[in-house]
Amino acid sequence: MNPTKTTRRVALGAIAAAVAGFATQGSAAGHGIDLAGETVEFVIPFSESGGSAKWANFYAPLLSEALPGNPTVVVRFMPGAGSTKGANWFQEQEYENGTVIFGTSGSTQFPYLLGDPRVRYEYGDWNVVLASGTGGVAYLPPDLAGQMDGLDATPLQGENFIYGSQGATRLDLVPLLAWEMLGLSVEPVFGIKGRGDGRLMFERGEANIDYQTSSSYLTGVTPLVEAGTAVPMMTWGALDESGNIVRDPTFPDIPTFKEVCEATPACETSGEQWDAWKAFFIAGFPAQKMVFLPQGASNDAIATYTKAFNDILAREDFAEISASQLGLYPQMTGQAAQATLEQGTNVPDEAKAFVVNWLSERYGVTLN
Repeated sequence: MNPTKTTRRVALGAIAAAVAGFATQGSAAGHGIDLAGETVEFVIPFSESGGSAKWANFYAPLLSEALPGNPTVVVRFMPGAGSTKGANWFQEQEYENGTVIFGTSGSTQFPYLLGDPRVRYEYGDWNVVLASGTGGVAYLPPDLAGQMDGLDATPLQGENFIYGSQGATRLDLVPLLAWEMLGLSVEPVFGIKGRGDGRLMFERGEANIDYQTSSSYLTGVTPLVEAGTAVPMMTWGALDESGNIVRDPTFPDIPTFKEVCEATPACETSGEQWDAWKAFFIAGFPAQKMVFLPQGASNDAIATYTKAFNDILAREDFAEISASQLGLYPQMTGQAAQATLEQGTNVPDEAKAFVVNWLSERYGVTLN
């Protein structure tokens, strides 16, 4: 399985189509604001080595060019508590002049969805100006990957796996539940500050299973695959127009978790466990990363940032420059971003109940 086989023509065509579907949306009402001479802080509640960092560092210079007055846009990292520390901080911010924006990920959404008592933030108070979909890839050392029987993970069920995790209520619950469904014995080491730290554990031999979101996988793990020290196991997949899980367009040669599950007798692609996994996958990946202005943001500020992101997405070179950094996923503004926010901050009650019970039984995490 080689994630780099996607041809340049197909890759750029796919991302261009994804962008074209959304870049014309979301021209908010208002006259705009001028940020000449200002410094915009793009706050990321994770460490500097993960997918959110790469996503923010990709957009920051483009945003500087696109915003009126060409302000300096700097990425500021505020890791802690799996992003809850930074999100709680952002909740306390009041809009002043448009010089603070905040980037979230699924690891910020999941504690909110699950009622984690550490959450003191409310997505409904914030103003979304960009939503980015993404995917994720799980990978193994070559000796363990070689034990799989095609797509059947059964031969791995006798192995003891170590995984660097941000926390059981974070986005990591998607891989943790998936691996459990495959019958794998995976022991998480909780407390890392970003997925990039998990990759570093894998590189140092401190972990023998890992996953990264697409942006981090493309830049951080692909070199390991090319060097022969990591082998992709599966992606989480993507959604087609009917809501079915299909192969991730960025990694079309890597099977999805659904395919591996179907090939592994211990795993089922129906029932409450599957329904819960799929619900949180949908909340965490197609609606994965978002940019917000703080509560109280003016219509002029929302209009300014919406136009800036639309201008970025409309660049003739956007498909080319983003393909290797972000992957082939929709980048959404306006109503499309708002719809994505709603998708990412809502899951069926049955799925939530299953996950809350699973977290309690499996990890002793009680959410009240």
